[in-house]
Amino acid sequence: MSDEPQQQNGDPTPGGWAPKDLPADAAAPGSAPDGQGAPAGTGGKKPPKAKRPKRTGWRRLIPTWRMVLGGVLLIAVILVGGFIAGYQLVDIPAANASATAQSNVYLYEDGSVIARDGDVNRENVKLAQVPRTAQHAVLAAEDRDFYSERAVDIKAMFRAGWNTLTGKGKQGGSTITQQYVKNYYLGQEQTVVRKIKEFFIAIKLNREQSKDQIFEGYLNTSYFGRNAYGIQAAAQAYYGKDIGDVTTAEGAYLASLLNAPSAYDVVTHPENKAAAVARWNYVLDGMVKKDWLGAGERAAMTFPAPGPVKPANSLSGQRGYIVQAVEDYLVAHDILDEKTIATRGYRITTTLEKKKQDALVKAVNDKVMSKTDEERGADRNVRVGGASVDPANGHVVALYGGIDYTRQYVNNATRRDYQVGSTFKPFVFTSAVANDSTTRDGRRITPSTIYDGTNKRMVQGPDGPTGYDPSNEDDVSYGPITVRTATDKSVNAVYAQMAEDVGPDKVRRTAIDLGIPKDTPDLTASPSIALGPATASVLDMTDAYATLANHGKHGAHVLVTEVTKNGESVTLPGRTVKQAVSREAADTTTSILQSVVDGGTGTAAQAAGRPAAGKTGTAEEDKAAWFAGYTPDLATVIAVMGQNPDTGAQKPLYNALGLPRINGGGAPAETWAQYTGAALRGTPVQKFDLDLEGGTDDTALPTEEDTAPGETGRRPSTTPAHTPSSTPSRTPSAPRTTPGTTDTPVGGAGNGGTTGGGTDTGGEDGGGDTGGNDNGGDGDTGGFLEGPRGTRAPTPSSRR
Repeated sequence: MSDEPQQQNGDPTPGGWAPKDLPADAAAPGSAPDGQGAPAGTGGKKPPKAKRPKRTGWRRLIPTWRMVLGGVLLIAVILVGGFIAGYQLVDIPAANASATAQSNVYLYEDGSVIARDGDVNRENVKLAQVPRTAQHAVLAAEDRDFYSERAVDIKAMFRAGWNTLTGKGKQGGSTITQQYVKNYYLGQEQTVVRKIKEFFIAIKLNREQSKDQIFEGYLNTSYFGRNAYGIQAAAQAYYGKDIGDVTTAEGAYLASLLNAPSAYDVVTHPENKAAAVARWNYVLDGMVKKDWLGAGERAAMTFPAPGPVKPANSLSGQRGYIVQAVEDYLVAHDILDEKTIATRGYRITTTLEKKKQDALVKAVNDKVMSKTDEERGADRNVRVGGASVDPANGHVVALYGGIDYTRQYVNNATRRDYQVGSTFKPFVFTSAVANDSTTRDGRRITPSTIYDGTNKRMVQGPDGPTGYDPSNEDDVSYGPITVRTATDKSVNAVYAQMAEDVGPDKVRRTAIDLGIPKDTPDLTASPSIALGPATASVLDMTDAYATLANHGKHGAHVLVTEVTKNGESVTLPGRTVKQAVSREAADTTTSILQSVVDGGTGTAAQAAGRPAAGKTGTAEEDKAAWFAGYTPDLATVIAVMGQNPDTGAQKPLYNALGLPRINGGGAPAETWAQYTGAALRGTPVQKFDLDLEGGTDDTALPTEEDTAPGETGRRPSTTPAHTPSSTPSRTPSAPRTTPGTTDTPVGGAGNGGTTGGGTDTGGEDGGGDTGGNDNGGDGDTGGFLEGPRGTRAPTPSSRR
């Protein structure tokens, strides 16, 4: 066969090829005879091809297929080259220094040490020592396809990154291998360099170690909360047993903790139990889906409540509560996450002032704890929470979490599961002034506005009776009384109607603006909101009262001023201050709260020796007693709570401290007074500088039609009764503006005001209720208490 190229059609002389046997002067096939058709000077060569016309207009913006192909190839080369380079350059490092982690140091604002938190609690175990059910629970919680997947999940990483960028929250896209690399070889820092190293180390590690080895390392290095590193330490911390002895349900709870270690601890954060149980259910349902657990066995399981916290002795006293509160603050404000904090080595300066902290602890001991008796069963249930905030800058200057963190581990200053009672009522009045609210018959709500204080008076809405008729404490009826007197005596009937007049939605909005978290349990927009069924924390309430003290300006409280590690500072968020409510609204509220201290239920607070404003409160069934108050330069809230130390159930405070009942004007107000006096000792006495609501409108007694229980009465006029002036009035609208003077509402005179001719001295711990009924008849010596439903005192002689 010839070596010459052949045409497909069999022609042996394809165009462009000259046969070897042709004469040299023979014309090539297809050439023009006699030189015809060949341009002069071309030597018989083909004419050049015409140039492609240049693209113009919008076509110039579209890349050609050559450009697209070239770009794709270039990216591929870069990626492949980068992968090869990264794989070669990134080695598996030695284990990080977590085994010799530094302590976190917590400091007072002056630099003195509060606590050191750094003892690493870990006990490594072999994978074979961990029950298969516990292993499967962890896989169901964190990475269900761990044993079949690659070391890294590219798709999951991109999905997590996209979700984070699009505002769906920070989401993890890491496999268990990647998490182990982060825990054991790297750290928790959220940086691009760390993620790149994690990627390549995970790939290499997956080649060098088996899946069982990686999973074992992961179980031994993961953080489970309660200062427990590793699943063995976690089993001991939560259930007091070795990991080999935990049940399937307990193993599922331990696995659920990996997602949010401290937040899902239902003992230290009882308010998060619903979220923790939901995560526990997610883990068990995942085990069923993977055929690791039978559906019948899963259906029979109940949530395994963990045991009490057993912290290290270094966190005894108030130290543990402070550390817990600071860590919660850092996490809540996205400064550091739990796992990062757990790596230790941080130096954290708080806003707490040692002098004030010591004064708060001493006041609680003197006024509450020293009065408990081990022989008195009710005293076992006594708990105290306290918080103090500087209104000028929002700094938390003192916290009281409980008797001892090693004995009572729940932080009573930050827990959100006790009703705040009548300490919520000032927010209703603030909202009334802020919104220029009127009564149903069109009278503007001021301290002098008359309301009907009849016991169990039906709250009237725009469409008539609402069906809500709250009791006053001890079922006392007051008849027509001013708002100021109703505040002094904490009259439920008045404030429930006021909340309806203002609008429960507006009241709720005002409370949130003042500082109450919007997700507070039972912060429901209904007339009952006035009586305090919401379960805000002591610190939440202090935040809100500090806003009133600061003339209506609110900024979130501050607990940390500096965080450093290895000499480098961690960025802290700025603090935004805004006018939450008008100064007129806040200051007018202050004026009626001064009346509560001067002659109402909070007279014990006078012992502070400072101009003060405040409000008492009692939770339903007397399970908690509150006093929330402030001077111009310090806002403080004290709550005494009842809780069974064995079951954790809330308990009434009857007979505690040797008293028939504890109320806000007793131990809480006395504690507040001692603390405030000591905390401010040596500082100039500040007087309230108030811009009060303008002149009052019609303060005549409401008609029988307007006030009689069950009647609809008249509706507010469509035209607002009051238009605030551009310049706040400095003329007090209320009869009393000077501490120590006495309010004189319609119906007579007396300490705390008169009610239908009867005299109520309104005192506390020595002041008796000698009248107080709406007919001016025989006195009621039983006193009265504020609260959501007016629980009657155990004995007639008890007082608020």
